[in-house]
Amino acid sequence: MAELNLKQIINRLNAEFTGETRKLVFWYDERAEFVDDIQSVELDNAKVYLLEENNQFKTKYFLEKEDTKTNYLIYAPFSKPDVKDNHLEDTLLYSKRFYADRASLLAVDLGIEEKYKHVIEKYIKFFANKERTQRFYDLEIENFNEKNIVIGLLSAICKTKTCSFEEVVRITLTDSELEDNKFLEEFAKYDLADKFWRLCEEQFGYIDPNPSLEKLVVTMFVTYTDKYIKADIPKSWSTFVAPKPGNVIAFMDNLMNNVLYKEKYDELSKIVARGLHLENIISEYQPDSLVHCDTFEYIDEYIQKWIVSRLMAEDTGAKVDDMDIMQLCDFRTKMHFGKENKYIYSMLESAYNIVCIANYEPAKEFKAVLDDYVKEGYKVDYYYRKFYYYFDKIEETEDYEKLKALVENIYTNEYLDEVIPAWNQELIKQESLTIYPLQRKFYDKYIGAAKEKTVVIISDAMRYEVGREFFVRMQDNPKCTARIENMLSTLPSYTRLGMAALLPHKTLEMTDDFNVLVDGKSCDNLASRQKVLQDYLADSVCVQFDDVKSLKKDELRKIFTGKQAVYVYHNQIDARGDKPNTEDEVFIACEEAIKEIMDFINRLASNANTYKFIVTSDHGFIYKRDKITESDKIGGMAGKNAFINRRFVVSNEHIIEDGVGNVNLGFVLGNNDQKIVSYPISSNVFKVSGGGQNFVHGGSSPQEMIVPIVDIKMEKGHMDTTNVKIALVSMVQKITNLITTMDFIQSEPVSDTIRKTTYKIFFEAEGGERISNENTYVADNREPDSQKRIFRMRFNFKNQKYDRAKNYYLVVSDANTDIELFRHEVVMDIAFADDFGW
Repeated sequence: MAELNLKQIINRLNAEFTGETRKLVFWYDERAEFVDDIQSVELDNAKVYLLEENNQFKTKYFLEKEDTKTNYLIYAPFSKPDVKDNHLEDTLLYSKRFYADRASLLAVDLGIEEKYKHVIEKYIKFFANKERTQRFYDLEIENFNEKNIVIGLLSAICKTKTCSFEEVVRITLTDSELEDNKFLEEFAKYDLADKFWRLCEEQFGYIDPNPSLEKLVVTMFVTYTDKYIKADIPKSWSTFVAPKPGNVIAFMDNLMNNVLYKEKYDELSKIVARGLHLENIISEYQPDSLVHCDTFEYIDEYIQKWIVSRLMAEDTGAKVDDMDIMQLCDFRTKMHFGKENKYIYSMLESAYNIVCIANYEPAKEFKAVLDDYVKEGYKVDYYYRKFYYYFDKIEETEDYEKLKALVENIYTNEYLDEVIPAWNQELIKQESLTIYPLQRKFYDKYIGAAKEKTVVIISDAMRYEVGREFFVRMQDNPKCTARIENMLSTLPSYTRLGMAALLPHKTLEMTDDFNVLVDGKSCDNLASRQKVLQDYLADSVCVQFDDVKSLKKDELRKIFTGKQAVYVYHNQIDARGDKPNTEDEVFIACEEAIKEIMDFINRLASNANTYKFIVTSDHGFIYKRDKITESDKIGGMAGKNAFINRRFVVSNEHIIEDGVGNVNLGFVLGNNDQKIVSYPISSNVFKVSGGGQNFVHGGSSPQEMIVPIVDIKMEKGHMDTTNVKIALVSMVQKITNLITTMDFIQSEPVSDTIRKTTYKIFFEAEGGERISNENTYVADNREPDSQKRIFRMRFNFKNQKYDRAKNYYLVVSDANTDIELFRHEVVMDIAFADDFGW
């Protein structure tokens, strides 16, 4: 820096003027670098004399005649004249010359040895700018040599924080265009372009008589791909394979995994894929060859097409690299382009599970049908819901329309049309209502005898499989203890009757004009429900979820403090599904309902001293995406003196039609009501005008009548949770190959007290330099068997010189916090023959 250099000069000049003898020192500043600074120079034992080109004789007379005792620094902002033109030449003979070129000063100030001063001189133009020079200083380079001086200059141009050629390349590729690259232009301006390409050759093995960033990028992507494809790459690509794959792989992994550069990597990947005509070439490979490669997103597209082809063939046993379709989707989701493709892979996982139940055969007895549904059968509805939830999030669905049709066919014709008739064949038997708990006995079993305040959250139309997902997700909360049960709703399974059944009562009835009464009282709004509840439990209240979900802490406590029971009515699913213009959003509503209720419970536990919750529903629903056809409708209902719905009819007579079942309302409600409930025994509907077509409820099916009861107990205090840990299985002490595989184990299964964690795993030198690629591992395994929690990672090391006397480490750190889990010391014993003569 100029100010530092001037201080150095003054110190050196003061040293020249020590002693009693008069001294004259000439300083010819041929570039006039210090002409502005010289005015402010004050020396301890000498004066400054400004020499001009046309006053040499005058100066000679002054120094030798007028003042012969004072020490003088004679500063000349020009080069020393030739002898024949220099009137001061003989004075110089008994005086001293002072040299202060910027290269010398920089070398001294930075601690650069004299033997490397020529490097500074060669690139002195770089140091003409104060800001640029400061960036070089800020790199704080230690142990200068020609190579790291050059890398430092490149780093300063790229404005990196450290002296790192990898960082120079990263910024050059990601912070400017490949063509007309501003950094390459800067390198050329300061005569560093050749050095940049020479370092690319040394670091990555990129050799080209006419180098370009475009070809460098292709070389990196092809070299990386070559190492992860289990087959020979195309011959046309072979010229791009670099001889130092370890260094390329390490660089590419860091580029892919770095949050700052990920988007630019994806952009470069698309450019290279187009240039290599990847879409045409990749079809020649088998999925087994590509499954471990994530250089290009098109590989994911190719694997997705393969999965679709297998599902369309209903080949559920298909495997890739010993992974079934579920495992394959999970594996690819955790790779580089997994985030961009997570909806597609999740949709394919759901489709796979639907295809697996093709040719479904239901149980024969009612209890067996019930047991099968709450243990396994509900998963079909769950995966159907998830299929459309993710399908609707995919922007381009053309490639999945045939798969959608297959899913729809299996779900409707091979599942619903099998399980619902089996259910209805057994429902009418007298003992069917004694096998499982009934909704109309909910209050007596769960609230009436409760010893602590209980909040009952009734989510309209939350069918069993949705409640099951809510239960599973609540189990991940370390402060929550949850269990799930189920009960049979009323029939018809619709809101007014279901809500009434959940209230305390001695009698539950439907009048001849089809109003629902509890103990002879109406209960079709919030106020009337609260009155019924308070007749049995004075310290109770009914509230709408939307009225309390955003209340502040004090407001929540006013409502919930001192109450023995609080009924909270939540309406997300039914509200969305019952409207024709939003019924196709019902699966989105299910997701939102789960999250809303989870958040609400956490808020009440934290802010309202409330810890006991029961989440249940008035009824479930059936939803099918394909529009209902006329053949799915049962006609002849018009003109009847009856309560007619798409999924039920309440009247005073049996409906004698194919595909219709009938049961006494009194049989369902436990009274003597002789009205008849008629219902389709399949997923068909009665022909009714208006309303939606695809979202229906009120009928008789497991989807509509089995409702969840999720019993939740929140901890008052905090339950400690810890991140799951991983450990090294392979006790490797020495690395002898540029490619090394190592086995690790997830120490314990993930649970409510052990959180899943993402780890970064790599090797580094003792100074922090990365010497391998970076692997990412998502530790989310819940498998109790420790052998099934072992996983393998492959490391590609940089092809460079390693010092066997130095320390190198395997490092495992938390990807979210960068906190180091552990490091394992190794000896690097790898032969290296390259020498670029720096």
